Amino acid sequence: MKVKFLNKNVRAKFWIYFSVISGVLSFILLFNLVPEEYKDCLRYFGFFMFGLLIIIYLIIWFRANNLTDINIDIDGSNVNIKCGDLFSENGLKTIPFNEYFDTIVDDKIISSKSLNGIFIQRFFENKINELDNFIIANSDNSDIIESSITRRQGGKTIKFKLSTIFVYDDFLITAFTKFDDFNRATLTMPEYIEFLINFWDRVNRVYAQKSVSVPIFGSGITRIKEHKNIGEEDLLKIMLWTFRLSEMKFKYPAKLTIVIHKDSMNKINLFNLKSIEFGV
Repeated sequence: MKVKFLNKNVRAKFWIYFSVISGVLSFILLFNLVPEEYKDCLRYFGFFMFGLLIIIYLIIWFRANNLTDINIDIDGSNVNIKCGDLFSENGLKTIPFNEYFDTIVDDKIISSKSLNGIFIQRFFENKINELDNFIIANSDNSDIIESSITRRQGGKTIKFKLSTIFVYDDFLITAFTKFDDFNRATLTMPEYIEFLINFWDRVNRVYAQKSVSVPIFGSGITRIKEHKNIGEEDLLKIMLWTFRLSEMKFKYPAKLTIVIHKDSMNKINLFNLKSIEFGV
């Protein structure tokens, strides 16, 4: 279970119900509102209320463990965190690429199971050149680190700054990870945080009052150096923290949606996130 039986947030929510029920009972007893002929039933009523409280606690605990969709407010911006399919979301959908914007899905450079691998296969099958030409045509020299790099394992030769964004129809494709000499996606934690802060800033310039959907960055095959055991819930919290620090603000009805893959839901405690409203 993601949420333990005696979780403090479960207890805090239960305490609200307990306070209301006990307050009503205390009021009834204090002012002697029960007729004399029914006072013998108070004992059974007490057992009933005790059982009801147990049921309420179990319901709260069960729902906490099965929560798949929450909304939280971050400085006036509505952030929806949910289990779902990123491609089915409305508005702009974010697809993370590597720093070269590679488009070869061969399970060597790009995994066919990764989000950008699925994106390329679904929307650019047999027309990869269309995406490649779009990236070249819309490149800004200020975003290019090097324009002619020799890569031993193959792939494109133009290296972009992390957080570089291209808007293609209703997709935001962004340079998220660095590639090592073996075409493995890697980032240090400072690079991860820097990417997020710059990414929110760039989104702020291009989102055009549309809702934006993103995955949990780094939840796939990306390696966070020196943080091998960092979990997806930790990555999610870092994303929310950097969003809060940024100047990015969604005006109603636009919102930010963070989409969690169904296979990752058992690793993320949405109940605790909702309980604290990201106040830490």
